[in-house]
Amino acid sequence: MRLTWEELGWERVAPGVGRRRLPGWDCTAGLVVGDGAALMIDAGSSLAEGARLCAEARALTGARVTHVALTHPHFDHVFGAAAFAGVEIFAADGSAEVYERGREELCADAVRNGLGARAAEEAADTLVRPRHFVRDTRELELAGGVGVRLVRTGEGHTAHDLVVVVPGDPAVVFCGDLVEESGEPQAGPDAVPSRWPAALDRLLALGGEDALYVPGHGSVVNAGFVRSQRDALAGRFGVSP
Repeated sequence: MRLTWEELGWERVAPGVGRRRLPGWDCTAGLVVGDGAALMIDAGSSLAEGARLCAEARALTGARVTHVALTHPHFDHVFGAAAFAGVEIFAADGSAEVYERGREELCADAVRNGLGARAAEEAADTLVRPRHFVRDTRELELAGGVGVRLVRTGEGHTAHDLVVVVPGDPAVVFCGDLVEESGEPQAGPDAVPSRWPAALDRLLALGGEDALYVPGHGSVVNAGFVRSQRDALAGRFGVSP
């Protein structure tokens, strides 16, 4: 018998669309369910967390995860990817270098932020290089009439941000860390602050006024929240409208 979203700690956002707030860094993982297939959005912060997400998706859908979309190459979003054996993995164009040669820095960042050294090293050693890199927009069909749009919105939180748009009424937009609700948006050394507001403008154009926006950390928000965060970032970094 399949379990419900709520029984497994997931929040049902729209029909066939859910998300989970993961412990530790309050990082979001998303799930879009097709006919005998499923897309996982981000993979958790360790192999163990990725394995739990994989198992929960099967318990929810009765099908295995067939696709994974990684919103950006930070450890809390990608370190569980190796747990999804044999899936098609998508990431933003330009990020291959991070997955191929940035493992040591990802591992160090994970340990600095509280992940155990052994778990961090294991995840870094097995980090999967995505098979597909999205340059601008990629339409993805999950069967059963379920489609999503993967969009590289432009630089912002990192130089390699990818969002996932699930059409519907309302549409659901998985924003990665371009949007954060449970804390101030984080701008690390790989952020591109001067382009972040423009990336949010494009994100708002993709989703529209009535969409549900799922941040990388925190509660689901609306277009007004995203617009307000866009204005705050523009002021914070001195970016002209």
